[in-house]
Formats: sequence, C-alpha cells, structure tokens
Amino acid sequence: MKHIIFILLFSLCVNSFVYAQKKDEEVKIQSTDYTPLVKSLESTIGTLYLVISGDKKEKRDWDLFTFLFKPDAKLITTGVDFENKTQAKYMTPKEYVKTSKGWMTKNGFHEKEINRIVKSYGNITHVFSTFEAYHSEDDNQPFMKGINSIQLMNDGNRWWILNLLWTNEDPENPIPAEFLQKDLDY
Repeated sequence: MKHIIFILLFSLCVNSFVYAQKKDEEVKIQSTDYTPLVKSLESTIGTLYLVISGDKKEKRDWDLFTFLFKPDAKLITTGVDFENKTQAKYMTPKEYVKTSKGWMTKNGFHEKEINRIVKSYGNITHVFSTFEAYHSEDDNQPFMKGINSIQLMNDGNRWWILNLLWTNEDPENPIPAEFLQKDLDY
C-alpha cells in the first residue's frame, strides 16, 4: 500500500512539474519581443513584407503584423467596383487580418518589394513601395503587382506604420517606369 501511495505522489509531482514547465514555455512564446524589428525603417518595411508572406497552409505571425501598426492605423485598398467606380476600403490591422488570413493560407501569398522611394521630414516618412505578389516562392511570374503607399512615424524609440494605402496594377493603370526600377540600394 505504501508503495502505491508513493507512486501516486511521485506521479503527481512529475505531472505538476511538466505542467509548470509547459505553462512557462507558453508564456515565453506569448511574450516575444518584437522591438528589434521596428528599430529601423529598413527592418520595419522588411518585416511588413515577411510577416504576410508564406506558402499555402503556412501560418503567419499576426501578432507581429499588428505590432507594426499604431493602434488606430488604417490599411486602405483601392480599386474599381462592379459599377466601374474607384472605391477605397478602410480597415484596421485586425480587420485586415480577419479578411485576409484565410485567403492567404488557402492560396499562398508572397509579396516581394521590387522598388522603394523614400521621402522623410523630421520624424515622419513616406514610402512608395512597389511590389510583386506570388502564390509560391517557386512561381516564375507574379499574379499581381502594385504599389504600397506607407506612412510611418518614428517616436524616438521605434517606427510605427500609421497608414498603408495600396492599389494593384491593371491594364488601364500600369505601374509607371519610375516605380519599377529594380535597384534595391535604399
């Protein structure tokens, strides 16, 4: 009988230790420090492209995505509606995640920057970032091209994306040559 009680107590202690260890590991995962990724303009823009890119069924780090933006930031897509009128759709970062993550996971989405034009004054910066989008990194041709217009602010500690406005290229609206230079020496 003492033997059985000892085994039960020992099992309880081991299970408690394993549970505590797993609980601590989950806390470590949830407290990822993203601040090094927003210390420079280059790392902030690079992280924006990397965090939304991935193959089919590949999960994205949507917490990191939302970390890039000020809480009241807007993501704005423009395009032509079914009545051939140009429209703008405004989303918060969380709304963007809600509307886009399923499609990205189902289809695969890799957005690659091919050109950047940067204008800064004081602590604000505007970036025109031309992109190509692929379903897979193995694709030879993009299924979409466009321009991201990104407004950012540096608060002295980090870069914040304030607004991200984009439009896609179409036959009536080709991307101008000045935005297609593939010289990535920023």
